[in-house]
Amino acid sequence: MDLELYSADDRFCMKLDQDDALLGSYPVDDGCRIHVIDRSGARLGEYEDLSQVEKFELSQSAYESRTDSVRSFLKRSKMGKFNEEEQKRREAEAAQRLADEQAQAQAITVGSRCQVRAAGQPTKRGTVMYVGLTDFKPGYWVGVRYDEPLGKHDGSVNGKRYFECQDKYGAFVKPHTVTVGHFPEEDYGLDDDEM
Repeated sequence: MDLELYSADDRFCMKLDQDDALLGSYPVDDGCRIHVIDRSGARLGEYEDLSQVEKFELSQSAYESRTDSVRSFLKRSKMGKFNEEEQKRREAEAAQRLADEQAQAQAITVGSRCQVRAAGQPTKRGTVMYVGLTDFKPGYWVGVRYDEPLGKHDGSVNGKRYFECQDKYGAFVKPHTVTVGHFPEEDYGLDDDEM
């Protein structure tokens, strides 16, 4: 490649052609630009179509037989999915979490007034509209219709409707963040007809 130095008012100054020279040894000031001329012969967009790039592929059996692979290291070290005890412990923890969520969810009934306290967010009030498993994420979820437009959706996620509400009034939260009880809608005194 060739490098050319242009001044702030876009006038050619000089070629930067000394390979052993530092950039500071040239008269580069604020506003100058360095123009790069590609002499490699590469065509514009030559490598943008990835279907034209030959890919290295290794069969599963060939990869399995290698001793210098990540999989081989994990097996030798009994790490990750190759550590049966760790995998069983994780599965047991996941099953316990699911059982705990299920017990919490069973204590929440659809139609109840509730208060939601999620970490890092203000406390929100609303009505429980859905309790159960969902298609969008594993575990038990509580669908809440908030009193104010503090939600994320209208009761549907990824095209599946779980409950009905206005847009931005619906949200799904984990059961441990929901407290069911007497939580009437808050009156901020902002109604126009009271003035």
